[in-house]
Amino acid sequence: MNAATSTFDEELARRTDEVLHYVWDPAGVSNSPVARHDYDDFLPAILTLLRDGKSADAIATHLDALEENEFGLEADTEMTGHVADILVEWRELLRAKFP
Repeated sequence: MNAATSTFDEELARRTDEVLHYVWDPAGVSNSPVARHDYDDFLPAILTLLRDGKSADAIATHLDALEENEFGLEADTEMTGHVADILVEWRELLRAKFP
């Protein structure tokens, strides 16, 4: 892996982590520093979807499933669609920055 790829991966992971914690936040913990890493277990699968070039719809479907299966919530499809759009936008911005 070259340095540009490593930097892309690191930056994508950082931005995805921030979006999950501060925007998605189905557990409502974004205002608690103690809970800063509550969504870390979900990062690998979401990063794989992003790196594989999956659509915002596919990412939103994954987030919907997490809300239902991991949190026992009814999926907030409007929110997951919004979050997925942000994640895809970050992916594309970082791809342009780290070709």
